[in-house]
Amino acid sequence: MTRPLAFTAPGRFWRGNLHTHSTRSDGVLPPEEVCRRYRDEGYDFLALTDHFIGSYGYPIVDTLPMRNDSFTTILGAELHSGSMLNGELWHILAVGLPADFSPSDSPDFHPRPGQETGAEIAARAVAAGAFVAVAHPQWSGLTLADARTITAAHAVEVYNHGCATGCDRPDGFAIADLLLTEGRRLSLIATDDAHFSEPDHFGGWVMVKAEENTPEALLAALKAGAFYSSQGPQLHDVRLEGDHVVVESSAVVSAVAIGHGTGAKAVHGHSMTRSKVPLARLNNSPWVRVAVIDAAGKRAWSNPIWR
Repeated sequence: MTRPLAFTAPGRFWRGNLHTHSTRSDGVLPPEEVCRRYRDEGYDFLALTDHFIGSYGYPIVDTLPMRNDSFTTILGAELHSGSMLNGELWHILAVGLPADFSPSDSPDFHPRPGQETGAEIAARAVAAGAFVAVAHPQWSGLTLADARTITAAHAVEVYNHGCATGCDRPDGFAIADLLLTEGRRLSLIATDDAHFSEPDHFGGWVMVKAEENTPEALLAALKAGAFYSSQGPQLHDVRLEGDHVVVESSAVVSAVAIGHGTGAKAVHGHSMTRSKVPLARLNNSPWVRVAVIDAAGKRAWSNPIWR
């Protein structure tokens, strides 16, 4: 029997958003109000990730005063440096940055000659202790060739609620699945990318398994892949049993096993809390990930299981 770490690690699940903006960059609410709203909506933690460019003063916002006994924050930023193949600037999500992380030469949202590449700034963030993800691939127009260059990343942002509400480009699964098929052991995150200028908040989050709701414990769990992502449904267990994947969840109408290429199989029903999905149609994929869909169309996603 094989399970993702989220369902075997000690501790409990903590709900958090890893991608958020405030008036320290292009959001419309001050950091204190952003944190208050997430706290009062029942989130356990938040990473405020304002745009790390010169025109905003290269902010890594001090959210330590917003912490209390039931709510914590993780310092972070959305990093920008270098050009993708479409000529636009990279967007790299970095959660867990030190407050003194050195700026790149990124005065604005336009690439400049001689800047660090996206791969270089991602690697520097990882070396500084951050959990790093490739942000909103579909919105960015990211190609597979682009994505292959970011070898230091821990994750791909596979659902971005702000991109869903703002431009109907929320997806990162195509890029993530291709990288997994090439052997990249990446995890998959859902986020808000909230700016509070439209209904771009409280729509996608991670459920992180850790023994404590502290930045250190949460970061270690994120880096280890001990989490799942959701828009609403809860995953209680995901495990490979012989030629099936067994999914225990809150009530859903569909459970889907997904592998490389065309490999996928779904089972459907009503108020399913235990689903058993056969793997024969996954074409011996070396990795399997699971999605569940509830009656309202909301989804949750496991990290890949390698076999």
